[in-house]
Amino acid sequence: MTKHWLLPILSGIFIGTSYIPFPPWASLFCFVPLWVFWMQQTRLKDVLIGGMITAFVFTLIGFNWITYLLHEFAHVNWFIAGIGMVVYSLLGHLFVPVAGIVWFWGRQKFNWSASLSLVLLALITILSERYSFTLFDWNFGYSWYGADIPVYQWAEIIGFSGLSALTLLSNLPLYVAWQQRKHWRGKLIVVAVLGSFMVLNAGGVWLKNRLPIPDASFTTLLAQASTDNSEKMAAELGKGKQESILRRYMILTDQALDSHKARAIDFAIWPETAFPALLGEKFTNDPYPIALTRYVHERQLPLITGAYSMDESTRLLTNSLFAIDKQGGIVPPHYSKTILLAFGEYVPGEQWFPAFRKWLPDTGHFARGAGPTQLMSLQGFKIGAQICYEGLFPQFSRDLANLGAQFFVNTTNDSWYGTWQEPYQHLYMTLARGVEFRRPVLRATNTGISTVALASGEILKRSPIHQPWSGVYSVAYLKAPPATFYQQWFWLVPVLLWGILLVLLGLGMCSRFKGLVKQAFHYEYYR
Repeated sequence: MTKHWLLPILSGIFIGTSYIPFPPWASLFCFVPLWVFWMQQTRLKDVLIGGMITAFVFTLIGFNWITYLLHEFAHVNWFIAGIGMVVYSLLGHLFVPVAGIVWFWGRQKFNWSASLSLVLLALITILSERYSFTLFDWNFGYSWYGADIPVYQWAEIIGFSGLSALTLLSNLPLYVAWQQRKHWRGKLIVVAVLGSFMVLNAGGVWLKNRLPIPDASFTTLLAQASTDNSEKMAAELGKGKQESILRRYMILTDQALDSHKARAIDFAIWPETAFPALLGEKFTNDPYPIALTRYVHERQLPLITGAYSMDESTRLLTNSLFAIDKQGGIVPPHYSKTILLAFGEYVPGEQWFPAFRKWLPDTGHFARGAGPTQLMSLQGFKIGAQICYEGLFPQFSRDLANLGAQFFVNTTNDSWYGTWQEPYQHLYMTLARGVEFRRPVLRATNTGISTVALASGEILKRSPIHQPWSGVYSVAYLKAPPATFYQQWFWLVPVLLWGILLVLLGLGMCSRFKGLVKQAFHYEYYR
């Protein structure tokens, strides 16, 4: 009985050990064992269980930082956090069993041919992954960037979601190769896939080398104070620690200025909610804003900082990003986070069921911003603002690029997630937007990893994790960056995928109809 489930387990291991921070060693064939298993099944129940096993195994391997998150964020003991990890592993990536269920039902209902059934299995898996609901919107394309394999440069054409589709699609010929492994055709297919992969990587190198030469540059200073969660929560709830947190950022910034006296720094960046008090035009006379104004003015150092603010219409806190000129004045407009963290910054469904808020009184209650509708401005730069995991959503960054952003600034607090997997996964997923839209990404975090990625995808010096740190970067950029193909044809890949799916389904329907007609004719002829 155990052997029956070895193939789904094997797929789960292949997928989990091919995702960041692991190299993508099995990405091109990771679904093959599961598909082999599915093709052998005659019961929907076994298809469902097989998909659940694969998803469970790879989630447990690739996303076990959820355990640390629950312990740190929800303040539960390690045993309860472990149970939460098991539950998340069962529910976190349901796109796998969903793909199996849809495919199996279609095969049984419409009696697809073997070849059509296989192609539809691949397409349904790709589309299920693309439209799956996850709190952490990962895909199979990011692993190529994480391993610095040049194929990731194609993201400027098809995006990382397109790379993910291409990665999953590669499993199709390798499935056929496995089925024909004892025949010369199987070996030929493997050679063809590897050859195509090498050609795509050569094309990635070409795409990088053909990028326009930057026509401007600036120098920025990033500060990472590594403030722990208890201090941040105390500051957010007005229970002290504000002064010590603010002083820490000021000291780190001064140390960097002293170490780079010969360099003219255009602006500094402090991470998400680094300024531990309310900031905005209505709070300029409060003690901490006054201290910040004085600090910036004395050093003549423009600053971009995360801070709390207030939404006037709802009287709720906002998680915001402010630009402050060298005189210490706030440069409008500031940006407020739009894509909020569930159970951290809002309670899902509380607008319809207010009782949820009563059950979770300690959960943050933040107002949403207006989205990527305006650019921030400082020292004449056109800045696309992102806070935390807003950088994971390509359409969000596309809207900023369409507004003319010269570079993206992403401020983040990853202190809830530990040091093992999530900081690296989140890093590459955020910097990926710079490759898709060919703009530098400046990433300032509370606990790491803080860094700068250029439009080419090259990642400059990286900060340590969970250590106070500061760094100075020279960043080359284009004053008027052109739109990438992906930016202009953002919906091309999903339209193609859906179009191909519909055509194939139509062919399947026609084939079934012809079969029914033939059966009817045969019946009438011999009756």
